[in-house]
Amino acid sequence: MSALLEVAGLAKHFPVRRGAFGLVSGHVRAVDGVDFHLAAGETLAIVGESGCGKSTVGRLVLRLIEPSAGQVRFEGEDLLALGDGEMRGRRQRMQVIFQDPYASLNPRMMVGDIIAEPLLVNGVPAAQRQARVRELLDLVGLPAAARTRFPHAFSGGQRQRIGIARALALDPTLVVADEPVSALDVSVQAQIINLLLDLQDRLKLSMLFVAHDLGVVRHVSDRVAVMYVGRIVETAPTTALYATPRHPYTEALLAAVPKADPALRDQTSAPRGEIADPANPPPGCAFHPRCPYAVERCRTELPALQEIAPAHWSACHRSAELSLRGVA
Repeated sequence: MSALLEVAGLAKHFPVRRGAFGLVSGHVRAVDGVDFHLAAGETLAIVGESGCGKSTVGRLVLRLIEPSAGQVRFEGEDLLALGDGEMRGRRQRMQVIFQDPYASLNPRMMVGDIIAEPLLVNGVPAAQRQARVRELLDLVGLPAAARTRFPHAFSGGQRQRIGIARALALDPTLVVADEPVSALDVSVQAQIINLLLDLQDRLKLSMLFVAHDLGVVRHVSDRVAVMYVGRIVETAPTTALYATPRHPYTEALLAAVPKADPALRDQTSAPRGEIADPANPPPGCAFHPRCPYAVERCRTELPALQEIAPAHWSACHRSAELSLRGVA
């Protein structure tokens, strides 16, 4: 598979301002040198605790916020070199599904107008817009009559289906799904996940799936990238990462996944302590204050991502010697 999306050295540092004059006293390193690629038709999941920078990565890829540094190549083209007009045209090929379906839909617009808005902005004639809206509603499992109703008339799962229909209106090749099921009831999450998987197969979509729920990620992704304090600390095919994690943070995240069968629960603990402050990260490996395997080198030297098995990368000084516990 060829690379649809290539990201290199991506960074976003938000200034911290203090005092009456708003002088910059430091920076929050929300994303701090991220590299990854996404193949055509593939799903790459970005996971980590809240505050690790995963949602910021998705927004940077789409240029909803501007990067501080780095390169984003989509279909072979450097997106950061494009002007506003050129970027607007490229966004027809790359869309986003937002986390909260209650906040991402305009409550004063009817559903048909919400879904048709991308078509209107891009100059699609009215007759074609209406036909496309009906087609999209059917695609996401909603009745045609939904187009004349307002978002408040729908459940959370139905609203997310509306958001998905809007994202697909312009036939994108890349969809950034920013925690698309975390705001939904558990019973509804499975329906939306199955819908996304079906749409990806039918429409040949590539997906950047941002999530913190590793139980969900296991069912939707081909590969997983684990983030901690703005950096990717491990990336691997999904099966390999769950079976044989090579970074202690990944092991701790997997241990935190709820297990219904007590026989499957082990003694590995969930991540202890709080996530490091991205405005003042600890020296060396940012995870070392919480890591049970940390040695002196971890406290002083920043580990680089290294390939320790085919397509399996880890940023841990002790990856080669540790035997970490995954999940069956």
